[in-house]
Amino acid sequence: MNSEYFALSPLDGRYAQIAKKFSPYFSEYALVQHRFLVEMKWLRYFLDCYAEKMNDFSEEEEKKIFTSIEQMEESFSEKSFCRIKEIEKKTNHDVKAVEIFIGEELRKRNLEQFVSLVHIGCTSEDINNISYALMIRGALKKVWLPNAKRLIEKLTKMADKYKATPMLAHTHGQPATPTTVGKELAVFVQRLRWIYEEISRMPVSVKFNGATGNYSAMKVAFPGVIWPNEMQYFISDAFEDKDYSIEYNIATTQIESHDYICSIADAIRHFNNVVLDIDLDMWQYISMEYFKQIPVKGEVGSSTMPHKVNPIRFENSEANVDMSNAILMALSNKLVRSRMQRDLSDSSSMRNIGIAFGYSLQAISQTIGGLEKVAVNEQKLMEDLEKHWEVLAEPIQTMLRKYGIPDAYDSLKEITRGKEISKENIQEFVKSLQELSEDDRRTLLELTPSTYVGFAEEIAEQVIQNTEYC
Repeated sequence: MNSEYFALSPLDGRYAQIAKKFSPYFSEYALVQHRFLVEMKWLRYFLDCYAEKMNDFSEEEEKKIFTSIEQMEESFSEKSFCRIKEIEKKTNHDVKAVEIFIGEELRKRNLEQFVSLVHIGCTSEDINNISYALMIRGALKKVWLPNAKRLIEKLTKMADKYKATPMLAHTHGQPATPTTVGKELAVFVQRLRWIYEEISRMPVSVKFNGATGNYSAMKVAFPGVIWPNEMQYFISDAFEDKDYSIEYNIATTQIESHDYICSIADAIRHFNNVVLDIDLDMWQYISMEYFKQIPVKGEVGSSTMPHKVNPIRFENSEANVDMSNAILMALSNKLVRSRMQRDLSDSSSMRNIGIAFGYSLQAISQTIGGLEKVAVNEQKLMEDLEKHWEVLAEPIQTMLRKYGIPDAYDSLKEITRGKEISKENIQEFVKSLQELSEDDRRTLLELTPSTYVGFAEEIAEQVIQNTEYC
């Protein structure tokens, strides 16, 4: 039987397709692989710049050594992972297990003279924090941001399609000044785009400075080197990415401060909450029949009511937003705190970053799926607009104010508040306004709820045309 059916987390079971997307970045395998990568890059950099032992080799021999180490760096496999986990059972220390494994591999390649230089000057957190930074950067760049962009693009297309489609607005759940469907969708486009751009600009941050952040051991062993500068050169040389920057944090304790992770977590939580706002609005619009759901052949809406087509994708998204946000908030609250120079509580917390990303992506995917299966019900929109001519009280009283007529607001309030008002009622009232010019009276008489949408279409168009985030 499929092992996914026995998974404890829905991300590893029911939503396994989401987990597969993040597995290259947040799985245990990914973490060990990244640790190996960081260790190997540091070894290669150190040998190239500072290892006196390299002076004993000719140029040709040196080239062979670096070729062998580069090949070793690229050789990480499932077999490598299993061997490291086997070593870890004895060491009970995950980073030390990687160091020992690298030593084994060097000996196999007759490079045992360099074993003592593996992990030189490092504390485990030097390796871990860079590994997590690379994992987070990769997950954002390759998975989360592209899917967030898909949602923005879907909303943008819908906003464009329905930018001129009038819709009765609702404030406090009550009929209000009409708008257009596209303009209301454009509001979400603009909000999500702003957060998307913010996250795209956020750098990851790393440290590489020893046990308490002062490069102390390296200064003693290699006193002629300005290690704060040198480590920044190493990070830039080994890990810089033109599409997603990495910053060097020079002032830390034993651990990198994790402030950048908290910033990213808070920004994703912000994005999630706007997605939730979309879900809630779409759920309400569907219940009001402003949007029709497109039935999918073979799907069942209710086990007892055959007629039902439920907004399950928006509801699924809502639930997964809550799960993602709960974890993101816990991480944001926890990771900024560490007792004095180090405690290990952040290590366990960090292992949950992938889960937060996973639930967020599940929510985004479900919202996209929900949007793909709805269509505007223009007949219902027009019916509701025609039922609520009282919304024209606003432009009428504004026109009366223009003419300096006192108590304009109260006059309209008296005849419209809490009452059913027909087209005829409104037009009779407008015809009685002798203070207005013929042109202004004609403007009000020609106005209908469906045409009283202000610059809604133009606002939507302006948002749609602003595609700089791409």
